[in-house]
Amino acid sequence: MERNEFSFYNSENDGYRGGFGDYSDPNPVQPNPTPAPGGKKPRRAVPKRAIALVLACALVGGGAGVGGAALYNSVNQPETVVYQGERPTVETVANSNSGQPMTPEQLYAANLASCVGITVNTTVNIYGQVTTSAASGSGFVLTQDGYIVTNYHVIEDAVDDSSVTIEVSFANGDKYTAKLVGGEQDNDVAVIKIDATGLQPVTLGDSDQLVVGESVYAIGNPLGELTYSLTDGIVSALDRLITTSSTNENGQTETTTLNVLQTNCAINPGNSGGPLFDSYGNVVGIVSAKYTQSSSGVSAEGLGFALPINDVKEILSDLIEHGYVTGKPYMGIQVKDVSAEIQSFGISAGALVSYVAEGSCAEKAGLQINDIITAIDDTAIDSSTALTAALSTDYKAGDTATLTVMRQQQEMKLSITFDEKNAETEAANQLQQSQNSTQQYPSYNWPFGSFGW
Repeated sequence: MERNEFSFYNSENDGYRGGFGDYSDPNPVQPNPTPAPGGKKPRRAVPKRAIALVLACALVGGGAGVGGAALYNSVNQPETVVYQGERPTVETVANSNSGQPMTPEQLYAANLASCVGITVNTTVNIYGQVTTSAASGSGFVLTQDGYIVTNYHVIEDAVDDSSVTIEVSFANGDKYTAKLVGGEQDNDVAVIKIDATGLQPVTLGDSDQLVVGESVYAIGNPLGELTYSLTDGIVSALDRLITTSSTNENGQTETTTLNVLQTNCAINPGNSGGPLFDSYGNVVGIVSAKYTQSSSGVSAEGLGFALPINDVKEILSDLIEHGYVTGKPYMGIQVKDVSAEIQSFGISAGALVSYVAEGSCAEKAGLQINDIITAIDDTAIDSSTALTAALSTDYKAGDTATLTVMRQQQEMKLSITFDEKNAETEAANQLQQSQNSTQQYPSYNWPFGSFGW
């Protein structure tokens, strides 16, 4: 399938930077929650859906639902409880008067206290003048003892800079300074923590039960100013595979492949990190991106994306307990796409290795710069995106796989046992890259950015 190039809001546009002044969030009227009627029936298992589409993009930059809830994935802290709700099956929604969904008024009333605004303040030096800029996003309360979920790109400035402050605002006017618990860039998820108890957490839903056409709702802070806005729409599509891109501090292009659901809820800069609810008041997604314009300049509206909550539940648990996602495979390499132009000279499609970290599992396996990875076990690899998807979907740290590699137009097999992706392995990789910036790279005109694995 031909790859389409799209333009998306990136994190620099997620709210206004440096434009807040003395602005303070208004306190919206707190409606009285009205319980939704109806009982619940057992959930039905839904087969895993196939990936439907590949998009190229960059990041954008909507409570405790009524009804029964069960503890999800217990965490070591005794007061840290994540609630997971249930909902009727698709057949019940379509054919029965029982288990009716909440009205938008009920949903907003039940969940407003669980939705937050997030402001990240960064001190910058502009032409010798020190000033503070701000980026705004959204989030939601995960546990009553202060754990809050948002997008990684909303708080990424605070990951490596302790001087960056994160402020969390509630609809009732309460404000807290938050600390970063952990972030997961590959899935654009982060957990922050405020010093508070007795908060109202959301109830996590089951995104595998979503069907195209059903109603969903987002609560967030569009433009960083229109705080605690409710927007509605439908599930427009499921299992979109999008590739987001951004530029790191070294000026290098970094890309991330995400599985998302598509919605026509109104989503704008500032909505990032906010919850997406189903009509039963359960969080089924995390608002992440919005399609704005194609590479040909054609504008678009009503094309928003959210991370399915089922894809990140274990990630959230890992971030709370460990500060990072455990068990992720790591090769210690940088790879690039082999362009169609280069392929026209007889070079194989695949993931071109442009860097190999010393001491990494890739070096131990025998991978070299200019190798082209064309398969991992029985999965064909025709691009760097395909390698990223295969590693994140099918493998964990400690697993052993067979790489099919083209080296100087000769095919060879290499056995590799994956390292774990964590702060130590990534730091070692980045340090070596900075120290070996003059390392020999291919002389081809490679048009795409690198993927770190």
